[in-house]
Amino acid sequence: MSQITEQIHSSDIGDILENSLRGIRPSNADTLRLLKSDDVHLMGLVAGHITKKRFGNKASFVNNIILNYTNVCVTDCKFCAFYRPPGHNEAYTLSLDQIDARVRTAWEMFQIRQVLIQGGHNPNLGIEYYEDAFRMIRTKYPQVGVHGLSPSEIDMIARIEKTSTREVISRLKDAGLQSIPGAGAEILVDTVKDVISPKKISSDDWLRIMEEAHTLGLHASATMMYGHVESTEDVAAHFDKIARLQEKTGGFMAFIPWSFEPNNTLMQKENLVMYGVGGMQLLKMIAISRLVFDGLIHHIQSSWLTNGVGMAQVALQYGADDFGGTLIGEEVVSCTGARSTELTGQKIIDAIHQIGYDVEERDNFYNLVRTH
Repeated sequence: MSQITEQIHSSDIGDILENSLRGIRPSNADTLRLLKSDDVHLMGLVAGHITKKRFGNKASFVNNIILNYTNVCVTDCKFCAFYRPPGHNEAYTLSLDQIDARVRTAWEMFQIRQVLIQGGHNPNLGIEYYEDAFRMIRTKYPQVGVHGLSPSEIDMIARIEKTSTREVISRLKDAGLQSIPGAGAEILVDTVKDVISPKKISSDDWLRIMEEAHTLGLHASATMMYGHVESTEDVAAHFDKIARLQEKTGGFMAFIPWSFEPNNTLMQKENLVMYGVGGMQLLKMIAISRLVFDGLIHHIQSSWLTNGVGMAQVALQYGADDFGGTLIGEEVVSCTGARSTELTGQKIIDAIHQIGYDVEERDNFYNLVRTH
């Protein structure tokens, strides 16, 4: 600790880091200074110290599958290589029997504790499709949690049904939806969204739908996709908007910063973004996430999916406490061709043990299932 203190005194962000060690969260102006600083190692030392004080020498993960139930989408996001327009020869939508088969196989083979359900904005799917799927999973596999549908997917269902997003959330919850992933946030600044996802819901709508979910008793994850056309000020604004909603509702269980992967996307074809931003930026975002949300959002995920297992191991020492989930059958990121997106629980357990940490397997509410 004395070594950290000496380095802090000579750093241009030392005052912010000293406040963090005293339990004082950074202001929006402080967050901007952190984002503009190159002192990533020192941020990581402080964020790692805070994380170890809270969680000890351990990290968690969830045994899950990602169920990409359809790739049919009319939103045409420029950062996505996964979607296909309606009628495309590669378009698909899983039937209830196919969903059942995938969840059953994952439960029997891996004893999954969560199914993460996400797909395209498919105008042909009414709310009954989702209700039937959620009800089936919760009835047949009661130990498997349903973590599904981004705010933008919920908005799409509401448009199809000509009803409110609040009504959609309420019905989905009654059918078995337990928590909501943070997808669709990207960067919560509309000038950014206008470039990368102009047909998707606005920043205010994303925040409103999340607030509705929180008030109806559904917890959620918050995410940020960085490394494309956003400015440093945009990233700071994103952090601030998430923090303000969390102060109001307390509904976010975790924050997950992840880097944009441009391969095979329209953004790469249009020369907007040619390369991913790399591992150092991941560590910076992980450390700042811990500092900004310390005492506010409990869990920070290591974001292995677009950065790899090795970087996720380092991220656990830079402020992350959760490795995230196993992935079997994921199709969205894998469409970029960037890396293999298959990862079993044993590989995660081994990766965490390699850095000298204990491993806790959790459910979708971050409750302990077993230790490894």
